[in-house]
Amino acid sequence: MSNKIFTKKELEILYKNRYVKNVSEKGITYTDEFKNIFITENEKGKLPREIFEECGFDIDILGITRIKASAGRWRTSYRNNGVSGLTDTRKLNSGRTSEKELSIEEKYKRLKAQNNLLKAENELLKKIPTSRKEAEQEEVNLAANNKFVIIKSVIEKYKLKNMVNYLCKIAEVSRSGYYNYFSSKSHNSRAQRDNKDELLRDNILKAYNFKNRKKGARQIKMTLEGHFDIVYNLKCIRRVMKKYGIVCPIRKANPYRRMMKATKEHTVLPNILKRNFKQEMPGKVLLTDITYLFYGKGKKAYLSTIKDGSTNEILAYNISDSLTLDIAIDTLYKLKNNRKVKLDKDAFIHSDQGVHYTSPRFQKLVKKYKLAQSMSRRGNCWDNAPQESFFGHFKDEAYIKQCETFEELKKEIKQYLIYYNNYRYQWNLKKMTPVQYRNHLINVV
Repeated sequence: MSNKIFTKKELEILYKNRYVKNVSEKGITYTDEFKNIFITENEKGKLPREIFEECGFDIDILGITRIKASAGRWRTSYRNNGVSGLTDTRKLNSGRTSEKELSIEEKYKRLKAQNNLLKAENELLKKIPTSRKEAEQEEVNLAANNKFVIIKSVIEKYKLKNMVNYLCKIAEVSRSGYYNYFSSKSHNSRAQRDNKDELLRDNILKAYNFKNRKKGARQIKMTLEGHFDIVYNLKCIRRVMKKYGIVCPIRKANPYRRMMKATKEHTVLPNILKRNFKQEMPGKVLLTDITYLFYGKGKKAYLSTIKDGSTNEILAYNISDSLTLDIAIDTLYKLKNNRKVKLDKDAFIHSDQGVHYTSPRFQKLVKKYKLAQSMSRRGNCWDNAPQESFFGHFKDEAYIKQCETFEELKKEIKQYLIYYNNYRYQWNLKKMTPVQYRNHLINVV
């Protein structure tokens, strides 16, 4: 069919032709008489163009494409149905069907269908949280295949016909996806994919539960490569974790409560580190801090650590049930007495401005061990971010709350730090553990 649109002037010209029944900007309806004339003359060998010209049509107005299309359509109708095929059987050519008075039974069926549709909509909205609901409540992510199953169950329950498209719009999924999901071919490929995903899931769970420490997608990827010689794409791991509900611990906001203000005899030192944590030199940048731990039934303990800024390795730690100065002092003692730790000649220790680190006793011991000392700016946790990050991951992954006694707590912390230093792969350490990365840096130097 031609895409030509008739102008007002052309419409006036066409209306004057006796063989035109009706005409609009986009289409034209010919009389049955003209169609019969056309077939008769065309069978005598005349071309369609000649027949139209002889009957008073302007070829430039109609266009040769429209003429050829009409000719082909009429010849086909005549060949299949004879003269009756050329008759326009449409009532008044176009328009809506006339309204008729419905019987009581028909009205009842229509109301029943409307009622079922409303019930189906209501049930669908209850089972499938839409974007509008999610704005008011917590976000709930429902997979498309689950939505397809719900839509089908609603259709079967209320015996709805030809409502798939409407219900898919409500559920915010595609109609083609719905039909594809329930097709036999799709079902077979889905079954194959599920079998493959189950194998992926089993391997991911091996890494997820490795050393009895739960992990996120990156940790799982590195653990699979490092200990199981299995290489999976990170996106694939995340997809399978989402599919089977494998959730890693999520760190909650845990603001650090600062100690009392330093007394006048306490000295605050400048920040010589300036967030230059990674200096690719083991034993040079030492980060330290203290965090609190809740365990058992309302019991509280404190953990002090010294962390290597370049390798993320925990070099020394101390656990105490009180927050006295000794917790920081003893951690420093343990660092110095650890024969495995080799400090750089320019090593320095960095902390916040807590009362333990501004203490003259602590600072005197630092000087005795020939270490420089650096402090974060007041109220700026980002100046000691790696140490704060470690405490966050530690509280997520270690089983602190399950410990009933102080001895159980000490045992759990010891086991976790062995795992952290030797088995916990880190993305920013070239997918190595802290100990592996330390050895790597030593070999490079």
